[in-house]
Amino acid sequence: MLEKDQYCPRFGEIAVEKGFLNVEQLHQAMREQVDEDLANRPHRVLGAICFEHDWMSPEQIDEVLYIMFKNNKSR
Repeated sequence: MLEKDQYCPRFGEIAVEKGFLNVEQLHQAMREQVDEDLANRPHRVLGAICFEHDWMSPEQIDEVLYIMFKNNKSR
């Protein structure tokens, strides 16, 4: 089991914590992602789905990715 310090936050978690998305938007994006995967359509990352809905700007997506990769490197 991973300790909290070892856990790399996921895109949606960071986006909600930063106030870029609300929980319902995240849930909708995740449902779309899963539905598309189950329909054998090309996989789309959450950032692309959120951008398409105008929920997040490219700068916000970049900030979330920066935080994700920064946290991942420090492990």
